[in-house]
Amino acid sequence: MEKFNRLEGLVAPLDRVNVDTDAIIPKQFLKSIKRSGFGPNLFDEWRYMDVGQPGQDCSARPKNPNFVLNQERYRGASILLSRKNFGCGSSREHAPWALLDYGFRVILAESFADIFFSNCFKNGVLPIVLPANEIEALFQLVNVTPGFKLTVDLSAQTVVCPDGHTIPFAVDPFRKECLINGWDDIGLTLRHADKIGEYEERRRAEQPWLFA
Repeated sequence: MEKFNRLEGLVAPLDRVNVDTDAIIPKQFLKSIKRSGFGPNLFDEWRYMDVGQPGQDCSARPKNPNFVLNQERYRGASILLSRKNFGCGSSREHAPWALLDYGFRVILAESFADIFFSNCFKNGVLPIVLPANEIEALFQLVNVTPGFKLTVDLSAQTVVCPDGHTIPFAVDPFRKECLINGWDDIGLTLRHADKIGEYEERRRAEQPWLFA
């Protein structure tokens, strides 16, 4: 998992509540267990004018000009701004995979669905809960400021606006440590590779018939 500490990124506003995981990555694209390749189908039903199918060349599909990610001013955004209950619905881990593959490293919202919130941390995406008044203020700033960027500092646990206004956020210390060091569940296990190897060697010596 890629490390995350500090990001200065363009903000894309998704002004919707209750964004569910089927909207983030529709069910027909869940056939792969690889973590890559889902970006072109992020928000597929909102982003395109047709019904997408797995393996389809998305570059030739008609795009919805009114959807935020299709607007030139938000091209290359790495911070997604949304409303409450983001990531509700099914527990599919493909949702954070799609967001990350598209290029989003941070999601700002009033609240998140619990399983989605946890899956984000395990896949290198930082979900940040901010008060409703701060979210509303950010939407207003994004709408009137082309190229609006924020600086997210995980170490300091702050979101900093271009004018210097700083918004603190809370994060679980263990999840923070994992993101900063790039430890997913496999990475956490591999930190103990020496002890695991020692255990396997001892077990092989004590119970050789298990390895015949």
